[in-house]
Amino acid sequence: MPPRSPATQTHDQSELFDTPAVLPNGLVYQAGFLTPAQEGELLEIVSALPLEEARYKGYTARRRVASYGSQYDFDDHHLQPAQALPDVLRPLQAQVAAWSGLQPDAFSNALVAEYQPGTPLGWHRDVPDFEVVVGVSLLGSCRMRFRRYPPVQPRKQDVLTIELAPRSAYVLQGEARWGWQHSVAPTPSLRYSITFRTPVARGR
Repeated sequence: MPPRSPATQTHDQSELFDTPAVLPNGLVYQAGFLTPAQEGELLEIVSALPLEEARYKGYTARRRVASYGSQYDFDDHHLQPAQALPDVLRPLQAQVAAWSGLQPDAFSNALVAEYQPGTPLGWHRDVPDFEVVVGVSLLGSCRMRFRRYPPVQPRKQDVLTIELAPRSAYVLQGEARWGWQHSVAPTPSLRYSITFRTPVARGR
């Protein structure tokens, strides 16, 4: 069954791990977004990309990444231009756009990330230069966690968790994008993600 748009998507509880009764409004999750064949092709593409260690305010993260379209400089807090999205990733961009109800050229940024086993991603919201966030998972699964932003005396029971399965996709928009932080627990196995972002809406 082809993926449905976020406007009509429903959450299949059997496809989520440790799923709370209520997920953040604006979060859409689709298991089986990619076929196994598509995943295999994308893994070949990703393996040939020039991934580099991610840098954050002088700190070297455990992830390796490649940015396209634009790249955020965490030292001067500005968005910088980056190389164009490789043509081999444009079919995925088009598929992501169709699923999320957007045009392919609506995305101004793409980030390819490699998570070696045990790699975490700390609590954050995506930088304010971006609006809609669409992520695709490859090879390994991960536990994506959510908590209200700004956190006020956060408690463990207030954290919502879903498992992002291989070949799945998610969308963050609206409240889920701006009113919640998210993080990734240390990954149990090698995982890749490809994330597409649109520029922030004017007047936000």
